[in-house]
Amino acid sequence: MAAAVAMETDDAGNRLRFQLELEFVQCLANPNYLNFLAQRGYFKDKAFVNYLKYLLYWKEPEYAKYLKYPQCLHMLELLQYEHFRKELVNAQCAKFIDEQQILHWQHYSRKRMRLQQALAEQQQQNNTAGK
Repeated sequence: MAAAVAMETDDAGNRLRFQLELEFVQCLANPNYLNFLAQRGYFKDKAFVNYLKYLLYWKEPEYAKYLKYPQCLHMLELLQYEHFRKELVNAQCAKFIDEQQILHWQHYSRKRMRLQQALAEQQQQNNTAGK
């Protein structure tokens, strides 16, 4: 009976840990949050830097599939470099990253729309040719 309760407690703890780490990793996609962490000295703390290294397991497909903001993985990778962590103290650096993300999303959205339109036109032509 005690073993079952302990196992249930472990499962609940693991679920909570998974959720907390998932949420934190996704927060790394926000350059303003990274700037906040840098200005408060988190990136100078060896334990925190080691935690960022530990979080690289989120790049594995079995974990990455849960991410809603995959660009957080790129930021997590960049955070492994001391130079990048130091630059994030500068608000201009965070602003630049934010602007680049917006430009990327705009380009991606337009490109995806063009691909979908081309696919729809091709399907319409195939349907017309098949009649």
